[in-house]
Amino acid sequence: MVSKMNKIWILGAGQLGAMLKHAAQPLNIEVRPVETDETDTFDIAANDIITVEREHWPVTPATEQLTQHSSFLNGPALAQLADRASQKKLLDSLGLATAPWVDVKQGHSAEQLFAELGERVLLKQRSGGYDGKGQHWLKLSGNAEQRAIPQDWLDHCIAEQAIGFDEEVSLIGMRHANGDTAFYPLAINQHHEGILLATVSPVASKASLQGQAENMLGKLMDSLDYVGVMTMECFQVGDKLLINEIAPRVHNSGHWTQAGSSLSQFEAHIRAVADLPLVQPLVKTQSVMLNLIGVEYNHQWLCVPGVEVFWYGKDVRPGRKVGHINISIAERSQLLASLAKLEPLMTPVYADAIAWLIKHLD
Repeated sequence: MVSKMNKIWILGAGQLGAMLKHAAQPLNIEVRPVETDETDTFDIAANDIITVEREHWPVTPATEQLTQHSSFLNGPALAQLADRASQKKLLDSLGLATAPWVDVKQGHSAEQLFAELGERVLLKQRSGGYDGKGQHWLKLSGNAEQRAIPQDWLDHCIAEQAIGFDEEVSLIGMRHANGDTAFYPLAINQHHEGILLATVSPVASKASLQGQAENMLGKLMDSLDYVGVMTMECFQVGDKLLINEIAPRVHNSGHWTQAGSSLSQFEAHIRAVADLPLVQPLVKTQSVMLNLIGVEYNHQWLCVPGVEVFWYGKDVRPGRKVGHINISIAERSQLLASLAKLEPLMTPVYADAIAWLIKHLD
């Protein structure tokens, strides 16, 4: 078990690293996030622990030192999951359902992919893509650009069959070194231009899928002997789940746990990597989360009852996640009133997101 003198080092110093550090403070654990472009090295003790807030990083003196440390957790799992091709092959080997896919190589043509996967095919770069980046649609009925694989993507992407799904759901689980696991209830997610915009959890209509989701994620974590929090994003197609992507870390769709659970995903990860007691998180009430994307900070948000604002301190740019808002209110009428008060304080795109959230409130 981690003592007061041990540190937990986080590879990556973005908002997830900052929230992991914040979650560790009440546990009297020192957490040190490290920028991945850091050119210095650090005085890391032999019994310190190294974990991550991301699955991709450049080769720098800092990242080399952290990833080669004897206490760097989940190294092989991170390498396997960070590459979409090896991730898909792992899921296939475990019998975990995903969209039909092809590892795109030199010599592949769009016509071959259409013949194998259908008239709409999504290309995903094997590494580095996020928030809709690193993706390219191929469409049999499309223009010339949509009917050709970008030449520099050959050997560097996978192709997936377009899935007509009902909704996207995500599951966040945690696993300790002794193999014990615990899970949060499924969340439903809405995206805008490829970026997660809104999340609600738990949702009563998804309870029947909970066991299926836990079995899938639990099997994956066990196969990797994984320690920490892992996120599984899925397409719901009727009463079945297809894994879309795996994130071996805390995740945007789990931010609601900061307000709506007895144990946030960030504390859960710290507990797991520090070998502190594992407990099943207790959900307080249904919660909603709105990502703040490319918007300026508005102090009037703080006037809305129940609103909890997390601002990341980043420069505001279009399409950039600069913060998020959590609302967790047990009284439905008060939650609706708070969402109504919040809506005019947001940019127009959030009107649709708030309407979507209301639709999914129990």
